[in-house]
Amino acid sequence: MNYLAHAFLSNNDKDLLIGNFIADHIRGNDFRTYPEKVIQGIHLHRKIDTFTDNHPLFKASKRLFYNGFEKHSGILVDIYFDHLLAKNFRQYHHHDLAIFSKNVYDVYNKHQHLIPQSSSRFLEYVVKNNIYNAYADINGIETVLFHLSQRIRHGIRLDDSINLFKKGEQEIQNNFNLFFNDVMTVFKPIDI
Repeated sequence: MNYLAHAFLSNNDKDLLIGNFIADHIRGNDFRTYPEKVIQGIHLHRKIDTFTDNHPLFKASKRLFYNGFEKHSGILVDIYFDHLLAKNFRQYHHHDLAIFSKNVYDVYNKHQHLIPQSSSRFLEYVVKNNIYNAYADINGIETVLFHLSQRIRHGIRLDDSINLFKKGEQEIQNNFNLFFNDVMTVFKPIDI
């Protein structure tokens, strides 16, 4: 799951939302500088990632990207699953994606003092480019993947995976639908 899904699963709780957002930028387990609910958000993020990485439908979706992207297939499925969530957001939440995104960005911005520098730079990119909304459009995904390719500097163009996504889109959509039902059952998001 990528940033949109993590925000969605934060249950409209500002502290969980912050912890869930910064979790990828924090190494180790020393969280003493954060409030307890932010720490819960970091742990929530890690539980979601563990659940996702071990789910058979996530693994099946990864295999669709093995032709040229095997090493990065997990990242790609995370992002494409966020695309499918964004594209069908009203099926899962009472707000449309634009309102939800604005509310989330507002929380991030109001709590910058809790966000580490590495997350802060990424947050600036997310808000400036309205990434959560951009996820709903395949062109937005292509742009996100291009920028990610520049950041990871592995000499691979992740945006070239778009053709594989389009080829397997129905299977990926079916996998996502079943997978996300499981996510909703396990993590029981509220305020939807």
